[in-house]
Amino acid sequence: MLKNTFLHIPNIGAKTERKIWDSGIFTWDEFASENPIHSTPKKRGLVAGYLQESKQHLISNNPNYFANLLPANFHWRFFPEFRSSTVYLDIETTGLDRHYESITTIALYDGESVFHYVKDQNLDDFLNDIQEYKVLITYNGKLFDVPFIERYFNVKLDHAHIDLRYILGSLGYKGGLKACEYQLGIDRGDLKGVDGFFAVLLWHDYRMNNNKRALETLLAYNIQDVLNLEHLMVTAYNMKIRETPFYESLQLVSPVLPDNPFTVDRDTVEKVRLHPHSGWFNVIN
Repeated sequence: MLKNTFLHIPNIGAKTERKIWDSGIFTWDEFASENPIHSTPKKRGLVAGYLQESKQHLISNNPNYFANLLPANFHWRFFPEFRSSTVYLDIETTGLDRHYESITTIALYDGESVFHYVKDQNLDDFLNDIQEYKVLITYNGKLFDVPFIERYFNVKLDHAHIDLRYILGSLGYKGGLKACEYQLGIDRGDLKGVDGFFAVLLWHDYRMNNNKRALETLLAYNIQDVLNLEHLMVTAYNMKIRETPFYESLQLVSPVLPDNPFTVDRDTVEKVRLHPHSGWFNVIN
C-alpha cells in the first residue's frame, strides 16, 4: 500500500489522493510519468522530489520517514513494507503514573518469537532486544507504554510507532484494547475478565506471597496482549484497505498465532478476585 500512497506528500490530502487514483495513477512510478492533478511545474517538482525520497527511504528500510509524514490513523499503510522489522509491545506496571510507578513485566512479539521481561530478573535485557526492530506496534502506547518506558529506563525510543488506538478508532472501535477485541470477536478464554488493574493485583500477589502462579498468570496476560496485537493489526489493515482501490490485490492473510507459553492459574485468579487488597500495604514495589 505504501507505493500507492501520496498522502505523505505536503499539500496532498485525502481528496487529492483519491483524484490521483481515479485518474488511473496508482503508484509512485506511474505518477512520475503522468500529470493527474494538472499541477504547476513547481508543485510537480516538489511532488517528484518527495517521491524520489520515498523510494530511497523504502530501500534503506527507514519507516520513520513515513511515520513522520503520515497522520497517525494512516500509519497502517507502511505496515506490510516494514513487517519484518516490526515488534508488538505491551507493558504491565504497578500503576498508571509513570513518574512514581514501576514496570513489572514487558512482552514483545515479532511475528515469530515471543520475549518477556520481569522486574528484578531480566528487565534490562529489553533495552538491547528492542534495538533489533524499527517499528513498534502498540495499543495506546504513544500515551502510555512508550512514555513509561522512556521515563523508567531514562532512554529515548526512536522507532516508528503504529498505535492501533488511532487506527481502530478511525474504524469506529473504541473503549480500550479489550473492548476492541470483544467488538471484533476475539475470545480471551481463561483471561476473560483480567484487565490492567487485575495485572497490578497479580504482581502484588506474586511479590507478597511468592506466588509464582500469579507471575505466570500475569505473563500469560501480558503476552496475550502482544499476540492479539498482530491479529488486530492485520484486521485493521484489511478493513482500512477496503476504502481504497487495492483491496483485492493487497489484503493480508490472517496470522496464525503461536501458543501462549504461559498458562492462567484459575485458582489464583479467583483468589485475587475475592481478596484484591489482601496485604496491599505490606507490598514493596
